[in-house]
Amino acid sequence: MNWSENNESAMPVEAQAPDDAQAPANTLFLGDSGELALDTRRALVQLLAGPSLDGRRHPKLWPILVRDEAVIRRRLAELFLELVIDRDVQVAFTRQADTGELEVPLLLRRAQLTFIDSILLLHLRQRLTQADSQGDRAVVSTDEITEFLSLYERAANTDRAGFVKRVHASIEKIKKHSILQKIRSSEDRFEISPTLKLLFSAEEIQALTHLYQRMAAGETPAQLVQTEADEEADQ
Repeated sequence: MNWSENNESAMPVEAQAPDDAQAPANTLFLGDSGELALDTRRALVQLLAGPSLDGRRHPKLWPILVRDEAVIRRRLAELFLELVIDRDVQVAFTRQADTGELEVPLLLRRAQLTFIDSILLLHLRQRLTQADSQGDRAVVSTDEITEFLSLYERAANTDRAGFVKRVHASIEKIKKHSILQKIRSSEDRFEISPTLKLLFSAEEIQALTHLYQRMAAGETPAQLVQTEADEEADQ
C-alpha cells in the first residue's frame, strides 16, 4: 500500500509530528496559555495597575475596553473585582466587589484618608460638578486649595506651618491617584479627573458637606458625635 495516497487522518495519532499542532491564535510568548488578544490584555493590565483607564490619557485602550467590556468584566470577577465605567466621560476603574458575608482575599488596598484628604476630595468633587455645568475644564491651583482648606485649620487643631505641610501632603496623595493631573504649562495648576465623579454619590456629597460645614463653624468631632446620637434618640 502506498502511504502517500492515503488521507493524513489515517495516520496513528502518536505518529503525527508535534509541530502539526496549531498554536492558539493569541499566543504571545513562550509558555503563554492566555486567551485574550494583546490589546485586550493591555486594557486589563491598565485597569489592574490603576488608578483608572481614561479615554483622554489612554485613547488607544478606551475603544478596546468598550469593545471587550464583557470579557474584561469576567476576568475581573474571577479576582473578586468589579468594573466601574462611565461612557459619557470615558473613565473606568476597578474596585473590590461587594461579596457580602463571603470572605475573599483583597487585591486592592483601600486608601486611608485623613481629615484634610476628605475635605480636599469633597472640594474637588464640587468644583468638578460646577465646571461640568458650565462646560469648562475643572482646573484648580495649589494656592486655591490651600486657601479653601484654611477654613478648616481650626478644626484640624494644628499650627499654621504644620497645616500647610499637611495640605501639600494631601495634594501629593491625590496626584498619586491621578485625581489631580498636572497641567503641562504650569507648575501649580491641576485638572481634576472625571474619575472623581464615580467615587462620591450625591447623598454622600450632601452628608459630607453638612459635616464639614459644622466643623468649619467650630464644632469638635466629639460634639458632632454627641449631636448625631441625640438626633438618633429623638427619632
